[in-house]
Amino acid sequence: MGENGASVYYQYPSYPSMDVVSAEQGGSKCYDDDGRLKRTGTVWTSSAHIITAVIGSGVLSLAWAIGQLGWVAGPTVMILFSLVTYYTSALLSDCYRSGDPSTGKRNYTYMDAVQANLNGIKVKICGFLQYANIFGVAIGYTIAASVSMVAIKRSNCFHQNGKQDPCHVSSNIYMIMFGVVQIFFSQIPDFDQISWLSIVAAIMSFTYSTIGLSLGIVQVIANGKVKGSLTGISIGVVTPTDKVWRSLQAFGDIAFAYSYSLILIEIQDTIKAPPPSEAKVMKRATVISVAVTTLFYMLCGCMGYAAFGDAAPGNLLTGFGFYNPFWLLDIANAAIVIHLVGAYQVYCQPLFAFVEKWANQKWPKNKFITKDITVPLSSTTSYNLNLFRLTWRSLFVVLTTVISMLMPFFNDVVGFLGALGFWPLTVYFPVEMYIVQKKVPKWSTRWICLQLLSLACFIISVAAAAGSIAGVVSDLKVYKPFKATY
Repeated sequence: MGENGASVYYQYPSYPSMDVVSAEQGGSKCYDDDGRLKRTGTVWTSSAHIITAVIGSGVLSLAWAIGQLGWVAGPTVMILFSLVTYYTSALLSDCYRSGDPSTGKRNYTYMDAVQANLNGIKVKICGFLQYANIFGVAIGYTIAASVSMVAIKRSNCFHQNGKQDPCHVSSNIYMIMFGVVQIFFSQIPDFDQISWLSIVAAIMSFTYSTIGLSLGIVQVIANGKVKGSLTGISIGVVTPTDKVWRSLQAFGDIAFAYSYSLILIEIQDTIKAPPPSEAKVMKRATVISVAVTTLFYMLCGCMGYAAFGDAAPGNLLTGFGFYNPFWLLDIANAAIVIHLVGAYQVYCQPLFAFVEKWANQKWPKNKFITKDITVPLSSTTSYNLNLFRLTWRSLFVVLTTVISMLMPFFNDVVGFLGALGFWPLTVYFPVEMYIVQKKVPKWSTRWICLQLLSLACFIISVAAAAGSIAGVVSDLKVYKPFKATY
């Protein structure tokens, strides 16, 4: 880290000195005001990044989450989380620049924004939580991708052999396959170069969400009624203690489904320079993204619960509430896997770049770390291969894959990740930075309201984490490592 909480993003080419000077004066056609290559992001690319990150595997657990809370609390909690996420994201987007919203100093990463506004130990705490959460998301997405690949295998087995065949399949080989693909895609140098992957992933997320919604509607019609109850899964079906733990875990699942604040600043750093200001563009992208995702969440979660009631599976498209048409389920699960390939990269690029920036500053003369090897791909294009990037990112993917094989508990992991990241990264730091940046007077009405919002979200996060940990402990009692079968 540099003196100013150095940027996560580090681009290795040296800029011509005249260009840098003209860039600083705002006269360069190639560089922004900070001497970096001109950013080209728009409200639509930013929305694609957010939707890729948000409409992830979490959407598939929402029918189960609403099943724990019921028709009253389930949708209400979902709407409240969406409003909180939008509001705090708007606060956070104002922290991209310090001072003037159009010309102030850029904060390239979430940690840079915390450094500029809060300083001290809070910067280290923020960095630890952000990167630990990214690491956890990588594990969660590896588990989710393998579950969908297993579901494809099992749906074809059921189709061939009938539902009486248990069709047990090990998930390990599919986690390894997903890891191999991620090693390849992780060599994309930085965030600016994955817009195409985000767009493909966003399209895939709409594909499988629409299929899940459609199957839910068809199932409700086939049932001839809407299942579920006002208060969720009944005591008797589960014990009173389990009812409490599962309800708390549902809060974590919903929080995870809205979690993207930890990469918001990094997404904002791809937006082209003002006018309008990056903050205005980011707020528009946030409105679009949160509105779209909430609509999909409400439709998928509510229709899944209406279709299956208390029996709503933890993963709508892999829990085999639906068996047919098997080919449509295969398409949906294939779309999930493709989406998760992109989502993994959207989340992990900030961590990849942070480690590479730190290593480059720590050992600036080490050729293994700093030297790029030009690999020609065709007569007109080439790829700059960096051996440190190849080694470190590959090791990261291998580690997340191994841990996923050790603890493949989709719902519990999703709930715990949501609880871990929601309060500190989505609420606490954006609120505290906004108070400092806008000089909100202590004990003023606005200050008190912001602190009450933060306190309420803290209590929810602690409760959700407790519920998810209880779920993991329960799973571990019957689980054997590396022998996960579905």
